[in-house]
Amino acid sequence: MRKRNSILIITLLIILQIGCTKVIVYNVPLYEQPIDWKEISTRNKTISEYSKYLNGKKIFLDAGHGGEDRKNKSHNGEIIEADVNLRVVLNLKSYLEQAGAIVFLSRDKDTTVQLGDRSELANKRNVDLFISIHHNAPSKVEDDYTNYTSVYYHAFENDYEHEPCNKDLARYIQRDLSYVMNNPSGLGSFDGTYSDYNIYPKEGFSVLRKTKAQAVLVECAFHTSRFEEMRLNNEEFNQIQAWGIFRGLAKYFKAEIPSLTFLEDSTSYSDSVATLFFRFDNQQKINSRSIQIFFNKNESEYSFDKNQNILAIPVKLINTNPFEIKIIASNNNGNHLRKTFYNFKIDENKKIRLIE
Repeated sequence: MRKRNSILIITLLIILQIGCTKVIVYNVPLYEQPIDWKEISTRNKTISEYSKYLNGKKIFLDAGHGGEDRKNKSHNGEIIEADVNLRVVLNLKSYLEQAGAIVFLSRDKDTTVQLGDRSELANKRNVDLFISIHHNAPSKVEDDYTNYTSVYYHAFENDYEHEPCNKDLARYIQRDLSYVMNNPSGLGSFDGTYSDYNIYPKEGFSVLRKTKAQAVLVECAFHTSRFEEMRLNNEEFNQIQAWGIFRGLAKYFKAEIPSLTFLEDSTSYSDSVATLFFRFDNQQKINSRSIQIFFNKNESEYSFDKNQNILAIPVKLINTNPFEIKIIASNNNGNHLRKTFYNFKIDENKKIRLIE
């Protein structure tokens, strides 16, 4: 398919037989230009407004496949997933950098990047977010009609290793990406987000399982769809796809993310019990009903001072060295803590220390 920077048009011919034959011709665009993207001045204004939320954020973008892995193609052979993934990533990089974000890539050209290296590259850079970009395919080779947008997070919600912040991020990206592409979310999910355990039970995607940062995997659409075949090689449409992901990211940070600080000097000791204190750092209200505390994977007691935003967790100092505490909490916008796991040890002076 020839690449061009104009809106793709599909022509529909409708023939009506009413006494004589009439041919009605409709020119229907295959996609719409988002209002806040269509004009460059409006686009730049939108990016500028979002920069206050994205400035300084370290974001790793992973263009799926590439190099030796170019086997995923559309039925007509013209759409190669690896190439579309890269174009979306490069456009997203441009938007994010204009907004002041610091962007790292797993690849910036058609080259081979081993699966394990993608997570390792992100982990070495200590990034805030990891986003892997893909385009999907159905299980049946002959299926050329299935098409929807979806975003994956790691583990099921009732699994201990599940991080609720990953699903939060997935929801924001899914909403805006699906909207600008005018794609549905599929019938397997109410909001278009899915656990990667649906694909690989109890294992999930390697890039989500092995990446230490907050991470999601985006399946923008089905490259096997006869509808997507008509637009995925259009550079302007790839820009719009990236715009949807960019907007979702910006709106996620705009809704604020609660953070927590361990108040090590405030730890109190009484007999064989120590009480650990944490402070929620920003001014946004914490939804007290969302708080869950786990001590070595078992649900634990706690108390929460709403006025001071202070969380107190009692810990029995008997055969608990070292130990892990998991803290789940969200603000009133529904965004959860991005750091939930805390590892501690008891030193030679019987004092509790945070393990970095």
